[in-house]
Formats: sequence, C-alpha cells, structure tokens
Amino acid sequence: MAAAAANPARERFIAFLGGWLERQQTFLDRLLRLVDLPSSENKAHQQRHLIEQVLCHYQQYFAEKALTAEEDIFVLFSPPWLSSLERTMLWLAGFKPSLVLRMVDSSVEDLAAEQAREMEVVKGETRRAERELSETMARIQESVAAPPILALARRVGRLMDGEISSLDLAMETLKAAMLGVFESANGLRGSTVRKVVEVLSPEQTVKVLAAVAQFQLGIRRLGLQRDSQQQS
Repeated sequence: MAAAAANPARERFIAFLGGWLERQQTFLDRLLRLVDLPSSENKAHQQRHLIEQVLCHYQQYFAEKALTAEEDIFVLFSPPWLSSLERTMLWLAGFKPSLVLRMVDSSVEDLAAEQAREMEVVKGETRRAERELSETMARIQESVAAPPILALARRVGRLMDGEISSLDLAMETLKAAMLGVFESANGLRGSTVRKVVEVLSPEQTVKVLAAVAQFQLGIRRLGLQRDSQQQS
C-alpha cells in the first residue's frame, strides 16, 4: 500500500494539472470572446495582454513538468494522469511541436505571402528537429533492449551485489539520457510556439491559441469519456 502512494512527484503534478486545466478552460473562453469582438484599438490591446497571459500559463506548465522530470523522468513518458487517447498522441513526454503548425494551417486563413514563407521555414526547422530527437530516443530504446541490461532486468530479485550495482548504473544512465531528450523536446516545443507568435499578428495568434486549447481540452474530454465507458 505504501509503495503505491510513494511518488510525490506524480501526485504533485496531478494536483497542479487539475488547477491548470481549469485555468486553461477560462483562457479558452476569453480567447473565443476576443475572436468575436469587432476590430478596435481596445481589442488590439486586449489581444496582446491575453496572449502574454496565455503564454505565461503554458510556461507554468513547462516549468512544473521540468520539476517533475528532475524527480521522476519515467512517469512523464507514461503519465497516469492522461487518458488512453491522450497517451496515443504523446511525443517525448508532451505534444509534438508540429501540432502547433497544423493549428496555424487550420485556423488562420489570412496569412500574407511573407508570413506564409516564414511559416514554411519554421515548419522545415521544426520537422528536422523532431526527426533528430525521435532518432535519438530510438537509440536510447535500443540501448535498453541490449542483452546485458535486459538480462539484468529480467533477474531483478535474484541479483548479486555486483550485478545490482551494474543495474543501478544502467538505470542512472538511462534516466540521464531520457532527461536530456525530454529537455531538448521541451525546448523545441517552446521555441516553435515563440517562432509562430513572432510570425503571426496578435489577432491571428489569438485564433491559434484558441484552436490549440480547444483541441487539447476536447481530446481530454473525449479520452476520459472513452476510458470511463470501457471501465463500466
């Protein structure tokens, strides 16, 4: 019983996520109201202010995940707080950066020619970086499946002292490698969002942020509903 509750990093993040998602819904409501307002100087001011608030909101999420990663990187790669559907969309413990680019394509219809060119550059840079990180993660997974580590892992509970030290060392090496990939992926997520915001106008950015929040909250509701139906 004690072992099941002995993950403070996980429990703290679950508590944080509950409040964060409530704030996410509030921000979505504000974004949608702002989209519908007629253009004015006051609307432009509201857009810039709300964009800053939403980006700060996401930064809090990234910071909390980074803190959790330092304590337990493994839980982020198979997070119990996500639904089964959400986990199918997980990429290196978070959203795939190119998802934001797809949201631009689906929600912004008035890109100027120069904006479109700049977005193509961002897409190319992002997809190359995603591919490199995916390849790095694949190499880490291959190292875990290497015969020496696999043999030790299968014999947990029957290991001698020297073998326990070898397994501990292998696990620490794995943790460091996964933490490095996670930090790089988080950096790519953040830099992609910043590049998109730099290319788009405030009005376009509000539309994209609304689309991202709608997608995230919609997928979560659907995923939790499906999980609940399967368990009943």
